[in-house]
Amino acid sequence: MSGMPTGPYQDWAKQKLGFEYNDIQLLITALTHRSYVNEHKKSVSEHNERLEFLGDAVLELVVTDYLYKHYSEPEGILTSWRAALVNTTSNAKSGEELGYEPLVRMSRGEKHGSERARHQILANAYEAVIGSIYLERGYDSAAAFIEKHTISKLDGILESGSWRDPKSHLQEISQRVDGATPVYKVIAEDGPDHDKVFTLGAYVGDKLMGKGIGPSKQTAQQQAARAALEEYKKRQ
Repeated sequence: MSGMPTGPYQDWAKQKLGFEYNDIQLLITALTHRSYVNEHKKSVSEHNERLEFLGDAVLELVVTDYLYKHYSEPEGILTSWRAALVNTTSNAKSGEELGYEPLVRMSRGEKHGSERARHQILANAYEAVIGSIYLERGYDSAAAFIEKHTISKLDGILESGSWRDPKSHLQEISQRVDGATPVYKVIAEDGPDHDKVFTLGAYVGDKLMGKGIGPSKQTAQQQAARAALEEYKKRQ
């Protein structure tokens, strides 16, 4: 780490985490993407994937422990709530809110990558930061961080119903309201084979109720179902 400017990392830690790292290399590594190591093999040897592996396990344990202790719902419901709290979208949002993106070390190519790739990098870094906090300060500090930045989102998730599988939820509503089961159709496919973007529509009967866009047909279907659910809400 010869010559590595640690000041911005300690400043961020003091401001966002409320402490300074004894081993600031933990945080720097947590914010180092594999692509950066590939570009700087002579001076950098470690990226954040091991810390991400550790942080992912700590995140899931803390969220599981919290849900078990505070709610009496059956396993299936709690599993869905947990999935909504710890998925890539939620973790990337937490990363954006924490504002560490300017400190993430990545290759020149990744800096100009797709929005999807950016979200994945932010989400992975969030788990790696958790791993670094766990190693630096222990379980209780990591749990406090997770409660503040992940578990705090639970009320909004429960209020909006976003934890529910949107396709199953849409089918329940469309069958109850219109007596019909949704059908998903591809509207467009764009981009090269390695970076496809799909646009799908959720149709109830002959009516297009919602459109969704995503890197896979499954993701686009989920987005289309969410859009259709919003359309049903407007009818109420």
